Amino acid sequence: MQVKLKFLGAVQNVTGSRHLLEANGTKLLIDCGLYQERHFLDRNWEPFNVPPESIDAVFLTHAHLDHCGLLPKFVRDGFKGKIYCTQATAEIARIILLDSAKIQEEDAEHKLKRHQKEGRKGQHPEIPLYTIKDAEACFPHFETVKYGQTLKISDGVEVTFCNAGHVLGSSMIRVDAGSNDDKRTVLFTGDLGRPGRPILPDPSIPEEVDYVVIESTYGDRDHLDTGDAKKQIADVINATNKRGGNIVVPSFALERSQEILFYLNELLSEDAIPHLMVFLDSPMAAQITEIFRHHQELFDEEARQLVIDNHSPFELPGLKVTTTSEESKAINHIKGTVMIIAGSGMCMGGRIKHHLVNNITRKESTIMFVGYQAIGTLGRQLVDKAKEVRIFGQKYKVKAKVKQINGFSAHADRNEMLNWLMKFKTPPKEVFLVHGEPESAQAFGKFITEKTGWKTVVPAYGDEIILDNS
Repeated sequence: MQVKLKFLGAVQNVTGSRHLLEANGTKLLIDCGLYQERHFLDRNWEPFNVPPESIDAVFLTHAHLDHCGLLPKFVRDGFKGKIYCTQATAEIARIILLDSAKIQEEDAEHKLKRHQKEGRKGQHPEIPLYTIKDAEACFPHFETVKYGQTLKISDGVEVTFCNAGHVLGSSMIRVDAGSNDDKRTVLFTGDLGRPGRPILPDPSIPEEVDYVVIESTYGDRDHLDTGDAKKQIADVINATNKRGGNIVVPSFALERSQEILFYLNELLSEDAIPHLMVFLDSPMAAQITEIFRHHQELFDEEARQLVIDNHSPFELPGLKVTTTSEESKAINHIKGTVMIIAGSGMCMGGRIKHHLVNNITRKESTIMFVGYQAIGTLGRQLVDKAKEVRIFGQKYKVKAKVKQINGFSAHADRNEMLNWLMKFKTPPKEVFLVHGEPESAQAFGKFITEKTGWKTVVPAYGDEIILDNS
């Protein structure tokens, strides 16, 4: 049996995750993600490298936009099969895709008006990549599976979902192709979680596999100790409160917003920060937090015990969840220091951009990043200490303090990933490094080889590799 692996996204860059595995005439797409780095955005608009109607099934590792965000376009352009994922991923993806479609429509409308006012004509920025109707049309394709459940996709091709420990419902996808002496096993990690994180259990321990496709987002570094990172957050809050500014937190609606609430609860119980008003200014994050409440079976033991003891990790004194745009705008009229948690996490859309406009020129405020910022995003410009940035077509001087705290990342760092890989019963034939910037992927490949002697590969966009069984 010939097994081919083709890399269609998230190679030598971080977003746009799409990997095509073909075995015995069956074509499987692992993830169908949106590119979010500015200089790769055109790829979202290009026709798919493979006709969507030729794909037999899609398997989602989790519901972040860079892993599921192109599904509405994929279905609209001809995909007829099923989209397999866990129940939690399906519920969250519905929220995230509808929100993305709404933003696509609104951004296209705003850009069209701005271009008309400026007397210039654009192309695809003036029409949405996909619409709410397109997003709704992909939901009937979803079919949910449980961790450990094995699906027979075709003769000789089986797929199993394993817990990735990254975000609620996140999975590793294991594909077994062939049988007996003509068998290959390929494991796609998606985004690999970290051990010892709050709320979710650690990533599953892998079984024997022949080939591993693993992320390398933090392949060239190690995270801060969580205790140090928590102290840094407390220091930022206390210093900003002393200056009389606001703490603006660009945050992903999935997992990161819930973790921030978890740690704010800890800091408040330790009396390490003042009791400020905290705004969760993200209807999507509020909806996803409800899904967390409904899927406590996916929590780790510590988080489940908090729920049993009636100490919800997602509630804290002074928390205000804003749902309407009017409530969001009203935050700007509050005097004194507040914390505003809003999406998107890389500042590429959503309410966070409005809060940046209102705080970025205030030297007393702080923009606090608690997640990865991909090259080409507004968030990356800010953490790279840009003196001036463009928001909604206008330029703004960056006078607010900008702090990045990496200790709360939901991505495993290089040593955590290596330790996880070392639990394989036998060495894999090859390890493919994806979902990382070129320097990070190359460094992680070298790190693995130096420590283990294993063969590592950093594929390029469009590379197709035949996976042999020798």
